[in-house]
Amino acid sequence: MINNEFSVSNNVLVVDTNYSRAQAFSAVLEFMKVDASVTSPDKLEQIDPDELTKYLAIFSIENADITNHFLQRVENEKCHYPLVLLADQSDLNTQDIAVERPYIAGLCFQSDYYALSRVLDQARAHNRKERRLHNRECQQLIGVSGAIARINELIDQVADTNASVLILGESGTGKEVIARNIHAQSSRKNAPFVPINCGAIPAELLESELFGHEKGAFTGAISSRQGRFELAEGGVIFLDEIGDMPLPMQVKLLRVLQERCYEKVGSNKSIKADVRVIAATHRRLEDLIAEGKFREDLFYRLNVFPIEVPALRERGEDIPVLIHELILRIERENRGSVRLSKRATAMLQQYTWPGNVRELGNLMERLAILYPHGVVDSKDLPPKYQTEQTIDFSDTIEDDRLISIPASDAMEDLPLDGIDMKQYLTNIEVNLIEQALSKTNHVVARAADMLKMRRTTLVEKMRKYEIDRAE
Repeated sequence: MINNEFSVSNNVLVVDTNYSRAQAFSAVLEFMKVDASVTSPDKLEQIDPDELTKYLAIFSIENADITNHFLQRVENEKCHYPLVLLADQSDLNTQDIAVERPYIAGLCFQSDYYALSRVLDQARAHNRKERRLHNRECQQLIGVSGAIARINELIDQVADTNASVLILGESGTGKEVIARNIHAQSSRKNAPFVPINCGAIPAELLESELFGHEKGAFTGAISSRQGRFELAEGGVIFLDEIGDMPLPMQVKLLRVLQERCYEKVGSNKSIKADVRVIAATHRRLEDLIAEGKFREDLFYRLNVFPIEVPALRERGEDIPVLIHELILRIERENRGSVRLSKRATAMLQQYTWPGNVRELGNLMERLAILYPHGVVDSKDLPPKYQTEQTIDFSDTIEDDRLISIPASDAMEDLPLDGIDMKQYLTNIEVNLIEQALSKTNHVVARAADMLKMRRTTLVEKMRKYEIDRAE
């Protein structure tokens, strides 16, 4: 069974029947600071699929029969690591490959340095996307806006490094979700992720919380205790609301960032720290620096790679998608369900959301309690959310109470004025197909697996509903 541990290494595997040719090509890769291993097609069969996922990419040279056989194995085992095909002739045609793989690259054996570098970069980008796609241990960033796409790009770029990250944004925008995604897509993903809210712990206890203490270090210290840095060893410590950290603690944190060591309270023994620091705040640290409440040198240590998260009111196009995901989450946790009409969703898109995504999540949970398995129209929303509408619904479907968000496998409460059942089921089917394609980067075979149907059946339905396969 494949473990979906997509490569964060710089190792590639070269597969060829001609050992000397493979060695020559691997020497080129070594020159490009890429570690290359060489194997033959028959030995490739003996390699465990989990081992193959540790490679940045697999290069298969010139043998179409072997390549097709290997690709079929990849298909059967649900592996999705990049494969690069190489040939002596400059007119390599990947159309001859039997198994459809949109991320397969064709490359002439005599390709120059830049072409090979480009392919390796494509392989790295592919693996970053696959790690994000299969990242199940933390919530995903939900949205279709350019801002969310940009944040995902920034996460991809910084995840594999050890750089400090500073996440800036209003309360409730999902700063911890971003931090957890950075950790989950990094080489430290199997090590701890340890969060601490710097503003929620009294100043006199914060040093002990961060660095731990020895027995007898202060009144009440009846035993020694590990701090968050020690618990996070090898992984990530997430310093939430770093702007609320007292100045004396800022000095000690700066030392940890500079020297990569710390001391427990009551001890003079230095402890080495292999910990990546991700910090977040809703405050403007530049203003705090001007007021003398935040150290400028600490700011520059933390602000190596800043990520700014826009407020929800600045990305209204994400609200329908977020509503969809939040309702599905409520259903998965068996906390009820609810559906929203198009008019209610449009009304929520005009609200200013001072509490951002957290407030939207609370509203969905409240509506699921007030209208269990029911349909919420604009007039049913709490008064504070009933904004003036400027959206023209004349071009929408005739029945405003048809729902674009399927609440469950079956509708339990039929609207009093009825529905067009055929249209309702079509909407659900199209919605599910588009979701599956989106979650699988538009790889039809994988989308079909997710929907538990044959690939040919899915292709027919996409043709019927005029759903594009475009990336």
